[in-house]
Parts: sequence; structure tokens; C-alpha cells
Amino acid sequence: MGFFTADLCDEHSDKTEVLGPDFKSYGGSKKFQGEVITVKLDKNNKDLAVLLRDNEGLGKVVVVDVDVKYFAVVGDNLMKFASDNKYEGIIVNGYVRDTETTKEFDVGLLAKGTCPKKYIPVQEGEINVSITVDGVQINEGDYVYADPDGIVITKEKIV
Repeated sequence: MGFFTADLCDEHSDKTEVLGPDFKSYGGSKKFQGEVITVKLDKNNKDLAVLLRDNEGLGKVVVVDVDVKYFAVVGDNLMKFASDNKYEGIIVNGYVRDTETTKEFDVGLLAKGTCPKKYIPVQEGEINVSITVDGVQINEGDYVYADPDGIVITKEKIV
């Protein structure tokens, strides 16, 4: 992949915003980019699972906001869905689990941390809604570029 987030920020400083430094990598791919699909959840991941399982993800990155509630919303099952449907990556403003196996999938997975517990009662989520992560407003159709230096959000494709 022909980009580095530091270079993108230098060359396009007026078009880039960066998410905070608290994200850690739990996926097999450490560098990824793609068009954003936003998902807003309240602890339960049913709608995220359906999205990843039933939709083509080539060139797409799913950005999930759960307001950093301490429940895991991505694990090995959802990573398998993402891998099977060729998603580039998943960024979770929250927590993930099964991290010994999530890194075996060639999909990027960035999250604030880990939690072994998932939230069992089904709750409705929202897809393709505006979300705010680390003070950055993110919308469907934005672009994300991620590498070990950080996560860059742009309103248009720049690479």
C-alpha cells in the first residue's frame, strides 16, 4: 500500500484529521485504507454482524462507535465475516475480544482495548449515520487511512 499517514498529514494538512493515540492493533493487517461505513452501537453487535456477514466489503473500512462502553463488539466470528467479504478493516471506538485469533485474519482491526465479555440482549444499531470519535466527525463516504503511526480521516479520497 503506497501511503504513510505521516506523509498524508504533511502533504494534505488542510484535508486530514487524526483520531487519538489510544487505538491498538488487533488484526492481521497493520496498514489499510478505504471508504468509510459508519456504525453506531449501544453495546450489542447484532447490526454490525449482519453488515459484515451479508455485504461486500472490498475497499471499505467500518468505523464503529460504541461510546467506549466496556463490552466487546468484535471478535473472531465478526473478523471471519469481514475477511470472507473482503473488508479492509474495522475501527472500534470501544473494545474487542478473541485477540489471539483476530490477528490471524488479513483484515485491519483497531480498537481502544480488549474486554472478554459481550453484551447479550439484542439492541438495535444504526448504520451510515454521522458519528464522532475523539472529537472527529466521521460520515459514510469519508476515507480512512491507517498504519502503525495512526488513523487519518479525510472527506475525500486522497490516495
